[in-house]
Amino acid sequence: MSSIEPRPYHHGDLRRALIEAAGQLLEAEGPDALSLRAVARDAGVSPAAPYHHFEDKSELLTAVADKGYEELAEHLRAARAQSLPGHERMTAMHAAYASFAASRRALYRLMTATARTRSPSNPDLPGQAAVVQLMSEAVSESRLPEWSETDELLAGIAAWAAIHGLADLSTFKVLEPIKARLGGEQAFLKAVMEHLGVFGPRPGQPGA
Repeated sequence: MSSIEPRPYHHGDLRRALIEAAGQLLEAEGPDALSLRAVARDAGVSPAAPYHHFEDKSELLTAVADKGYEELAEHLRAARAQSLPGHERMTAMHAAYASFAASRRALYRLMTATARTRSPSNPDLPGQAAVVQLMSEAVSESRLPEWSETDELLAGIAAWAAIHGLADLSTFKVLEPIKARLGGEQAFLKAVMEHLGVFGPRPGQPGA
C-alpha cells in the first residue's frame, strides 16, 4: 500500500500531476513500487489515465528523471548566482550538485540511469540538457590558460566523477566527525570540492 496521499489534479495538468506522484512514490518506496497503476492511484485518477500521456513505465520514468534534472539545474543556477566567477563558482556549483545527489538518492540514481542511455540533445530531455550546459559553462569559465579542448573536456569529466563519488561517500558514518568539525554537511561538501585540484591550485596555495 502506498504511503503517498492521493491528490486531485487540475484539469489539463494531468501529466505534471503524474510525474509528481511518480517522483514522490520513487522517493518513498523505491523504483520497484513504481507502476502506471500505482502512480494513477496516488494522483487520484483512473488506471487508464496515465496512458494518455505515457506509453509505458519507461516513458514515465524518463519524464521523472528529466524533472529531476530541471530541479538540479535550478540548484546550479542558484549556486552560480551566489558566487564569483572562477574557482569559487566552480566549487559552489560542484557542492550544489553533490548536495542534490546526496539528498535525493533514489531520484538521482534514476537520473544517472537515464543519462547512460539517453543523449541530452534529445528534445524530450530539456532538464538534462540544461544541466550539461550549466556545468560545461562553469568548466569553460574555470579552465587553465594552457588547456586544450581535450583538457577541458577531461577536467569536466574528472569533476563529474568526483561529484558522483562524493555523493555516495557523504552517507558514510565514518565521515561524521569531520562534517561536525567543518560545520555540517554543506561545509563538508564544499571543502572536499575545494580540494579537488582539477582546476588548479586553491586560493592561498603556491601557484594560485
